[in-house]
Amino acid sequence: MAEKTYYQGTGRRKTAVARVRLYRGNGEIVVNGKSVSAYFGHRALFVSELARPFEATGQVGSFNVMAKVFGGGVSGQCSAVRHGIARALLDLDVAMRPALKSAGLLTRDPRMKERKKVGLKRARKRPQYTKR
Repeated sequence: MAEKTYYQGTGRRKTAVARVRLYRGNGEIVVNGKSVSAYFGHRALFVSELARPFEATGQVGSFNVMAKVFGGGVSGQCSAVRHGIARALLDLDVAMRPALKSAGLLTRDPRMKERKKVGLKRARKRPQYTKR
């Protein structure tokens, strides 16, 4: 059987959804056609977050990442891409599952923005109480 040309995974966080493809390469990460530093800004936190799945599995510098992400904000999109990379690594080799699971990279973060309720100003903030 011929080897795949790419491995794919879908990552989600809050309202952000990322479609990630891994290609054999030198470790370059491209998000929506831009480099990580150009897309997410020059914050080392985002670069290190995206590298975590590769560090957990010992695959640093082995794959080029091409991700398309939409929805949500900057932090949510970064986490969605990280989740997608972890799932794409599973598509490559299921034996990486224990390493990714113990690092907490396969769990979809369920925290979402809480909806506004009727009679309240926001999700939980109530109008000020007046006694008289």
